[in-house]
Amino acid sequence: MSDPLSQIFAALADPTRRAILTMLLEDDMAVTDVAEPFEMSLSAISKHLQVLAEAGLISREKRGRLIWCRLEPDAMRAVSVWIQGFGLFEPVDLDALERFLEAELQETGPSLPVEPEA
Repeated sequence: MSDPLSQIFAALADPTRRAILTMLLEDDMAVTDVAEPFEMSLSAISKHLQVLAEAGLISREKRGRLIWCRLEPDAMRAVSVWIQGFGLFEPVDLDALERFLEAELQETGPSLPVEPEA
């Protein structure tokens, strides 16, 4: 996938990777600390971290003998801009519409013809 937006969405599609990103919101973490809450091998966690890094969502840095992971919040900017494009359309407030229609009907009375019963 060469499209960065597609890479980010593919990375975000996995719940484990989303959980990792949530953990990294708190602070940078060593890979071993990232792996701790998950019931999977360190190798499997490393693969998830690789996907996140390739998508630009995290960066990794070697500090001493440990590899630390850091959230890269700017990577989500393109996703945010794309999603916000859909926010240009105001959601319909059905309750407000119902209140408006009730008020209009009370002021003007029913405008639909009532058919006589047979």
